[in-house]
Amino acid sequence: MSIQIINISKKFGAYPAVLGASFTIEPGKLVALLGPSGSGKTTLLRLIAGLEFPDHGRILFQGEDVTNRSAFQRKAGFVFQHYALFANRTVFGNIAFGLEMQRRQLRLSKSDIRQKVDSLLKVVQLEEYADHFPSQLSGGQRQRVAFARALAVQPELLLLDEPFGALDAKVRKELRLWLKEFHSTHGITTLFVTHDQDDAFEIADEIIVLAKGVPQQIGTADELRSNPTNPVVRDFLGIPL
Repeated sequence: MSIQIINISKKFGAYPAVLGASFTIEPGKLVALLGPSGSGKTTLLRLIAGLEFPDHGRILFQGEDVTNRSAFQRKAGFVFQHYALFANRTVFGNIAFGLEMQRRQLRLSKSDIRQKVDSLLKVVQLEEYADHFPSQLSGGQRQRVAFARALAVQPELLLLDEPFGALDAKVRKELRLWLKEFHSTHGITTLFVTHDQDDAFEIADEIIVLAKGVPQQIGTADELRSNPTNPVVRDFLGIPL
């Protein structure tokens, strides 16, 4: 699925979180929204997900205007920064939740839900943990449960808010490699928010550098490193003159 952002702006009170952002994400790309705290990355991700609505501008999925559609109608998979797993449901129950909550005419049978969840457990390499509760899992395992839950409804777009932020360095690196491998296998258009350059540079096909609610530069890791186009990007990336 392609994403086109056209002159999107969003304020919270007098605070301008996003200011006239425009960019296009090609189908099947793994793209990072990179920037410091307060740069507008998470707000922009939530606007794309349909969890917030812009004051101005348009959002197109595959050329179709979805600006005023609900998150449910957009059918994007969203993974929150702190997992947002249900503490009283098992790993299996967390992954099955979205399938169980679908409208009656769309809902799968119990046997089909079980088959689908079992399949997703294999994808995220957690087959042995189906009956565990979130409190019994490591941070990396919880994040993979969150991925599986987002994937259960078969999204054409995957949105990840700081997916590596709550993890220690070793697990963070392992999960980055896992996400890169998962994306290369499944090819779902994926957009993730991060403030960490290593996250973006190591796995993203393309990086959008944000500052003060405005995209400053878009390019590959090599392009950003070799040719930062303005002082804001140069300073954030720590590239000397």
